[in-house]
Amino acid sequence: MGGDISKDGVEKAYARWAPIYDFVFGKVFEAGRNAAIEAAGRACPQGGRLLEVGVGTGISLPSYPSNIRIVGVDLSEPMLRKAHERVVTQKLSHVETLSVMDAQRMAVPDHSFDVIVAQYVITAVPDPEATLDEFARVLKPGGEIILVNHIGAESGLRRVFEACFAPLARRLGWRPEFPFARLANWAARHGGMRIVERRPLPPLGHFAMIRFARTEAEPKAA
Repeated sequence: MGGDISKDGVEKAYARWAPIYDFVFGKVFEAGRNAAIEAAGRACPQGGRLLEVGVGTGISLPSYPSNIRIVGVDLSEPMLRKAHERVVTQKLSHVETLSVMDAQRMAVPDHSFDVIVAQYVITAVPDPEATLDEFARVLKPGGEIILVNHIGAESGLRRVFEACFAPLARRLGWRPEFPFARLANWAARHGGMRIVERRPLPPLGHFAMIRFARTEAEPKAA
């Protein structure tokens, strides 16, 4: 299922986006960003550790509850430089560390985080299922994975448009025709993960927040 987007292509795409990312996408992605931050707060009402995968320029970091300790990772070093600047200038003491990492192969111990947030990431990685496996590996039993992403249309004109737009979108670093079934099938195959929410988001429901909960039991080996 992977292979149509390359790691090198994603790195190059986001290096180009880094200087203007917040200006171009900050408002467009605001509703999804706010929904993910609110869901993370509800998942960790007493505080905890949160991993934001694809933290980018760190635009979300100031808005997380201060009792949640945050680790941010991203494949793009130019994007992370912006995030580091934000942490320093805004004195974000709840941010533990920011690191360059491949989401599919993270240098993070098993069961390290109470919540994992990935905004606009899962359609921009070469192998979404392997990336979700990695999220599950580092998630504590009882924890949540919170995704915000474009979900491809299942029928109609939007599906036709997404199929036509796909070649250009891949050059920009993402795939627009990603179906929800891939997420549902991954959860069913993985075991110990279940979808607890699928919420359409503005604009016009083109984006969605999907929350996965891990059972309290010890996760089974992949």
